[in-house]
Amino acid sequence: MNFYFAPMEGLTGYIYRNAHNAFFNNIDKYFSPFIVANQSGNFRSRDLNDILPENNQGLVVIPQLLTNNSVDFINSSKKIKQLGYNEINLNLGCPSGTVVSKNKGSGFLSKKEELDTFLDEIFSEAVTKISIKTRIGKDEPEEFYDLIEIFNKYPIEELIIHPRIQKDFYKNKPNLVIFKDALSLSKNRVCYNGDIFTVKDYAKFRADFPDVDTLMLGRGVLANPGLIGGLTNNIKLDKELLKEFHDKIYEDYKKILFGDRNILFRMKELWFYMIFVFSDNAKYAKKIKKSEHCCDYEKAVASLFREQDILANLDINNNFIK
Repeated sequence: MNFYFAPMEGLTGYIYRNAHNAFFNNIDKYFSPFIVANQSGNFRSRDLNDILPENNQGLVVIPQLLTNNSVDFINSSKKIKQLGYNEINLNLGCPSGTVVSKNKGSGFLSKKEELDTFLDEIFSEAVTKISIKTRIGKDEPEEFYDLIEIFNKYPIEELIIHPRIQKDFYKNKPNLVIFKDALSLSKNRVCYNGDIFTVKDYAKFRADFPDVDTLMLGRGVLANPGLIGGLTNNIKLDKELLKEFHDKIYEDYKKILFGDRNILFRMKELWFYMIFVFSDNAKYAKKIKKSEHCCDYEKAVASLFREQDILANLDINNNFIK
């Protein structure tokens, strides 16, 4: 099985990726949080830093672009190609209201003619391989049957399918009926993304879809960075290793971010997910959330690791619906 790490804005940047690779080393491809493509091909410093080769040594990283403008995609692709990348991922999955209102991300899925024209133009001028991460529609799951006909026109490197519609966000269950149809209908290689949080989830998915050999994981790995070791080798998440992993991320953020507020904002985002692997976590979560200074944060985290244990059953799916 190949494992990919899903892109999550503000969470899975190069600081996190490097730490995860150093301590767990079981991801085949990391996908960068989306970069908003533009006509000039120039990126914000933050976005450029995230994909600079020197910040991703030893990692397989796939930059992701968000746009519905083919010229912007092509120009940005050329910039990314110059950095040494040979694959770019198109974001057709982001469900955020601010993105969808601009007919980008999963909002683009409702504009089928425009999407078809866009894909024709970017594949005609492709300077790298192009993969696509998509939802199955904007409003109704049945939209996917028209979408797959469009996707099948193009030599997509990989079609990563999160079988929810935009309106689901991360609620409800992935639509595995549609995903099963996708496997039979797609002319392109398919990767599955969605709600693999436990060994039980993984075993059931493998039993239902034995021919799928690539999974993209996101929230499950953010909560339990050692999840893949658990899925493949029954390795339990080790508290000391998790502490070292946390400390690496924290120290590296302190090197690039200015001010306690900015550092703690990033760390609190991670704890939104990671806190649920600990027993009796509520009061510690509250202390971390209320921390305004790094010294307070460090005390809260130290007491959590000292006083609580990693839960034996990490069935944490329902804890962090966003």
